[in-house]
Amino acid sequence: MSGIFGIVSKNNCGSTLFYGVDYHSHMGTEYGGMAVLGARFNRAIHDISQSQFKSKFVDEYKTMQGPMGIGVISDRDPQPLIVGSRFGTFAIVSAGLIENLEALGTELLQEGHSFGEMTSGGINSIELIAKLINTGKDLVDGIDKMFDKINGSATLLLLTKEGIYAARDRLGRYPLVVGEKGGDFAVATESSSFLNLGFKVIKFLEPGEVVLIDKNGLKQKASGRGTSQICAFLWIYTGYPASSYEGINVELVRENCGRFLAKRDKVQADLVAGVPDSGVGHAIGYSMESGLPHRRPLTKYTPGYGRSYTPPSQEIRELVATMKLIPIKEIICGNRIVLCEDSIVRGTQLKNYTLRKLWENGAKEVHIRPACPPLMFPCKFALSTRSTSELAARRAIRSIEGRDIEDVSEYLDANSEKYARMVEWIRRELGATTLKYQTLEDMVQAIGLPREKLCLHCWIGE
Repeated sequence: MSGIFGIVSKNNCGSTLFYGVDYHSHMGTEYGGMAVLGARFNRAIHDISQSQFKSKFVDEYKTMQGPMGIGVISDRDPQPLIVGSRFGTFAIVSAGLIENLEALGTELLQEGHSFGEMTSGGINSIELIAKLINTGKDLVDGIDKMFDKINGSATLLLLTKEGIYAARDRLGRYPLVVGEKGGDFAVATESSSFLNLGFKVIKFLEPGEVVLIDKNGLKQKASGRGTSQICAFLWIYTGYPASSYEGINVELVRENCGRFLAKRDKVQADLVAGVPDSGVGHAIGYSMESGLPHRRPLTKYTPGYGRSYTPPSQEIRELVATMKLIPIKEIICGNRIVLCEDSIVRGTQLKNYTLRKLWENGAKEVHIRPACPPLMFPCKFALSTRSTSELAARRAIRSIEGRDIEDVSEYLDANSEKYARMVEWIRRELGATTLKYQTLEDMVQAIGLPREKLCLHCWIGE
């Protein structure tokens, strides 16, 4: 996943842009970038895979002078790009994933287009988006035509001399929120980026909506589609606790998830803990509902290590998982622990690094309680899971059936015998005392939106 941020200010925007983008650092691990428009465009892009965004831009942003700017924490492509077009020069950032990227790229190449930005030998999706936009009769029409062409999602910001065009993808899979402070306007993926910068939320963009943000405020350029399928995983794992999407706070949803887990649980334990950081809110809710004390047998060394889910390679994910969690033996030893986790994706880190640290430090029992159902399908809209072979639930099904199967409907029913066999296989594979997943119905209820307004693809394939 990626995070984007833009600012239109009455004064120089560099400082606000720098901190606003930095507040999206939990959304990606590959590239950071900023572009400011003053007398001319000024752009900077850095690889942040081995360093923090702040350390790469802390001096550079001070030289970026101008009242308008956009920035990004990217999970794949170097961005922002600065594009010359028949609509004038613009800078562009985007969050999302285009599934038919190669097919669209081939189509444009056959039409005589060329690509100057290549990512690891492939087409940069941001450049592709820009070329598709340039086929329109104006920028707004071009964004609409781009939406027509792509499979997947693309939420974007375009920095032009007019202002910042902000467009949320038609599915509403990625959020986009606008804030205001004393006549300055900001737009962001994460509303939490507004809080310490003094911005107040004035609008959550609707799916497909396009607005122009300039020094005079907000102008709607294309209305929303009225339908939404925002990613439910934003609340469960990806989003920052202080953020809200569609007006619903992340931390409160995680507490609700924990409460639902506890309501359906009868396990006897001494304490409840969350796998830091995203599992903590779920554990707090479990503690409030069950009465078990919330304690911290595992602490995260936040200054040095980010999320182990977002890096693109398994090697880096395993390194982060190994180093970031530090056990506290005095809390672990001899105790029966309910361990709340946001999800079980591959399961390798939970087994090899988290659980191992608990067992090696004398845990008596470890009861795993994920805050969402088993993940069954690769994400179509972000670079998270890219194949079924990565998923713990699919490995379990392959072992039970003796082969890969297409129809997994029986395994989606939490009341079926096959579901129970799948969960038991995962429990044994992890080496946990017990394993009990959140139900889909409870997760949806914890979020508080109607089921049809949520993207639940990674759980049920819809």
